[in-house]
Amino acid sequence: MSFPDQAAILCSDGLRFQNPPRAIALVSVHGDPAIDVGGEEAGGQNVYVRQVGETLAQIGWQVDMFTRKVHGEQPEIVQHHPRCRTVRLVAGSQDFVPRDQIFDDLPEFVAQVLDFQRQQPYDYALVHSNYWLSGWVGLQLKQKLGIPQVHTYHSLGAIKYRNVENIPLIATTRLAVEKACLDIADRVVATSPQEKNDMKRLVSEQGRIEIIPCGTDVERFGQFSRAAARAHLGIDPQRQVIFYVGRFDPRKGIEILVRAVAHAQARKTGNLILVIGGGSRPGRTDGLERERIESLVNDLGLADLTQFPGRISEADLPAYYAAADVSVVPSYYEPFGLVAIEAMASGTPVIASDVGGLQYTVIPEQTGLLVPPRAVESLAAAIDRVLTDEGWRLQLGQAAQARVRTYFSWQGVAQQLSGLYARLLALDSQDMPAHSTEADVKLY
Repeated sequence: MSFPDQAAILCSDGLRFQNPPRAIALVSVHGDPAIDVGGEEAGGQNVYVRQVGETLAQIGWQVDMFTRKVHGEQPEIVQHHPRCRTVRLVAGSQDFVPRDQIFDDLPEFVAQVLDFQRQQPYDYALVHSNYWLSGWVGLQLKQKLGIPQVHTYHSLGAIKYRNVENIPLIATTRLAVEKACLDIADRVVATSPQEKNDMKRLVSEQGRIEIIPCGTDVERFGQFSRAAARAHLGIDPQRQVIFYVGRFDPRKGIEILVRAVAHAQARKTGNLILVIGGGSRPGRTDGLERERIESLVNDLGLADLTQFPGRISEADLPAYYAAADVSVVPSYYEPFGLVAIEAMASGTPVIASDVGGLQYTVIPEQTGLLVPPRAVESLAAAIDRVLTDEGWRLQLGQAAQARVRTYFSWQGVAQQLSGLYARLLALDSQDMPAHSTEADVKLY
């Protein structure tokens, strides 16, 4: 498969190429691929979309990644690679809006994508939507442009709503859209066998599902030795470091981690450091959760050993992983768990909740440990096991790194997605399974 030189595309006078490049519309309405991760609405999905987009571009696809503009000063176009860019569209207020309040702006988002499409020297051959909001957008683009749709969930409402006290009003709409995506999309990408099973069990028995995991940059996250990482960050080489990074969200289980550290025997050595990285602006939802966690840390007498570095830059994140003795992912649910494989790629063992995709990425007793979610004492015992046996800890880290290099590189993920796209496009002109009518899609 060959493509025209991107310079020719960018310099086009508006005429469409006779043999246009295979162009992909990657849609991530609330997860901007071009912003730093760790803040509110900025986590694993943002990383996934950007890394997939950039790596697909490297192997020859033209990739436009569509997201929502959240303030007027953001540039409309961010070029990541000659064939890959983030396109920020105005849909509703040009301000931050929580994801559960975006749905009514989606028709405008679809209209903006279609308007942008008309201005390009190529047509989109396929849409790959990410999360249920983008899934609704993808269903519309599939219908209006007559192109195949691939969908990745990133999170299932049927599971999320089991783990929250207050179910939002948007829940009914979300569940309906998630079912529509599974029933209608040409392919749904599950990032683990566990997620595929959850889809079939909780969403719909229909659907054409393919398992393609998330990935990570194995070179970037393997660049630091433990000693070099600690020197870079100014961490005492004699201290034992427990590391968490991610959004401040009750479902991420940070409270469970803090309480487990308070119970752990390792705390009594006086040699422990707990690093809780991530966060957004004060006053945002995750800012309020950070304040709650900081208050809990103080109440439990952990303030002297706990660090809150805030949002960790892309340059420093590999060093934090490598500097840690153990990385903890205490989430109540994760469809995949990108943090786990980033830590593993850095040679750091992982203790994770025994849920979702974490059951796929972490091999118990080989690359880390799995513990029941919300189980403070079990997590405390796991932390003690890893921290008190240095030789075993090193073995876990080495096996973890080997597993990620074998199964979870972005290059491998992009190659699998590229093969999926190519198969769908080859099928596009042949007999395809029956899809929904216009009336079907408008129900959601």
